[in-house]
Amino acid sequence: MDSGSKGKRPYFRPQLRTMTPEAFMEKFAAPSNKGAVRHLYVLTTGGTMEKVYSEQTGSVANVGSKIDRYLRLLRLGDCGVNVVPLMNKDSLEMTDADRVLILSMVRGLLKEDAPMVITHGTDTMVQTGLYLQRALPELGVPIVLTGAMTPLGFEGSDGLQNLTESLLAVQLLHPGVYVVMHNRVYPAQNARKDHPLGRFFWSDPASPTIDGQEHL
Repeated sequence: MDSGSKGKRPYFRPQLRTMTPEAFMEKFAAPSNKGAVRHLYVLTTGGTMEKVYSEQTGSVANVGSKIDRYLRLLRLGDCGVNVVPLMNKDSLEMTDADRVLILSMVRGLLKEDAPMVITHGTDTMVQTGLYLQRALPELGVPIVLTGAMTPLGFEGSDGLQNLTESLLAVQLLHPGVYVVMHNRVYPAQNARKDHPLGRFFWSDPASPTIDGQEHL
């Protein structure tokens, strides 16, 4: 060791492991019909993702669905997306009856054997995910819930990123209920929102509360 490197920490070359796309798909992804057009459903329920600015009130509110407009900006290839507007509500205003409506629609679409994305407000997204998970213990398709911290179309919005990532994830995941936010996939029972930081993180399902509220 020369005098110039004295006291420096030795450099270790990281051991990198590569995986072919075929190996990745075999290990992590659900099986699919190669070359076939994949059909999936997007159920919209409102939340921050779909809020718009009102000049009259100077605030943002849920008025009408705008998911269609942003889906048209995406190159979705051999993927047929069917949008089903269910409601347009802030998730803090969502009631038990609203969750029953979501569950009823999901059950009705299960016969289509198609993956589903549900756009939802982030404040009670996990509660809805857990509700669906308990009501549908033997799912045959993946269901992904996603939302946004900033409305679609607003500067710095995470909405289009989360929507795009959800559309991809729901075609690759095994059957179950998931939350997809900010380049991460969480099983519903492991998702938790950090309000001060405006993000989701992995949580122990044994934890008695989510966001200070008891599990539904």
